[in-house]
Amino acid sequence: MSVSASAPAGIAPVEKRVAAIEAALGERGFAAAEVADLAHKATEEWLPRNGARVIAHAWSDPAFRARLLANGRAAVMELGLTMPPHHRHLVVLENTPRVHNVICCTLCSCTAYTIIGLPPDWYKDLEYRARVVRQSRTVLREMGLDLPPEVEIRVWDTTADTRYMVLPEQPEHSIGWPEEKLAGLVTRDGMIGVARL
Repeated sequence: MSVSASAPAGIAPVEKRVAAIEAALGERGFAAAEVADLAHKATEEWLPRNGARVIAHAWSDPAFRARLLANGRAAVMELGLTMPPHHRHLVVLENTPRVHNVICCTLCSCTAYTIIGLPPDWYKDLEYRARVVRQSRTVLREMGLDLPPEVEIRVWDTTADTRYMVLPEQPEHSIGWPEEKLAGLVTRDGMIGVARL
């Protein structure tokens, strides 16, 4: 694994931190090949394009959309996507003109990472995790999403076995587009709920 970045004073450089993590994994029985496999999955397979495909299919197929809202985990598996065993539930939250959903993890930075990708740095930040629950409208405004006062904001906090994904509203101008083109509209921020499409 090759990474390089300077670290603030008093914090070990990234290379040393990576080496320490690799050593700890090795002590716990993880082989270098397994670590390389995880790195490959994180950079090549667990990407927001997976969730974008799910959203585009839900916009295009009302029956799939209903199944996705009823049992997200089973529905994404219909598309050949997987989730780890400990992600027992995937709850898909549908945005409407009157309700806007946002996800967070107040304890750490959990997401449905195989579907929407690894969490961005701001999602892991303690300030976001704490404030989005108490000051959701302000946090969203600071992130560039200024919702009208009549829109209710619902914040959903992940649990040990439940992950969330937002189903954004489909932009009106995209109705009738093919799924591949629709998927190009979907962003990770939209699936987290800090942006509208």
